[in-house]
Amino acid sequence: MTQPDLLTDARLYLCTDARRRQGDFEDFVDAAFEGGVDIIQLRDKTLEAAEELELLEVLNKAAARHSKLWAVNDRADIARVSGTPVFHVGQKDLPLPVARQLLGDTAAIGLSTHGPDQVNAAIAASSGSEGLDYFCVGPLWPTPTKPGRTPVGLGLVTYATEAVERAGSALPWFAIGGIDLSNVEQVVAAGASRIVVVRAITEAEDPTAAAKALLEALDA
Repeated sequence: MTQPDLLTDARLYLCTDARRRQGDFEDFVDAAFEGGVDIIQLRDKTLEAAEELELLEVLNKAAARHSKLWAVNDRADIARVSGTPVFHVGQKDLPLPVARQLLGDTAAIGLSTHGPDQVNAAIAASSGSEGLDYFCVGPLWPTPTKPGRTPVGLGLVTYATEAVERAGSALPWFAIGGIDLSNVEQVVAAGASRIVVVRAITEAEDPTAAAKALLEALDA
């Protein structure tokens, strides 16, 4: 399966820190991939560039073992040097045209969105020179990974579903923000078929089982 196909088929996307406290980064990402996670993004603002590159090499090898994808957040220089297949930016990070200029066609690029106008812009960017490859909608609920960010609620999930359909677009998109087993069915009912999670897997005693349970809920 090619990398574009892997992104199109991806349903479960995990963001994790470097797991310094646990000291089990390699074992953890292997376990998450084993459970069915399709993409793992290393997102840890405390890392120095050299540290991040070392961990990304670990992540790269784990993804290769499982035929999955891995992602870099925010830093295009790290993305380019590491050869990541997926690069993610927020609304206030590197502008999409600049990211695409720096990375060329070597990486799929994703964008966070927090409102209808941003969703519309993301859909438009998928067919423009920026070539956006996916977007995320959220945060749906309050989450400590985005302190101070106002939750957008499930209404934006429904809006994104309808907006993509109206545009006749096949652009993949993910719901994000406070999603876990207690509320994932609500997210699916609102229209999402792909999700990004953090604590639902990073805080699980068994990351493999947690990932499998989330995928089962997506299929319910």
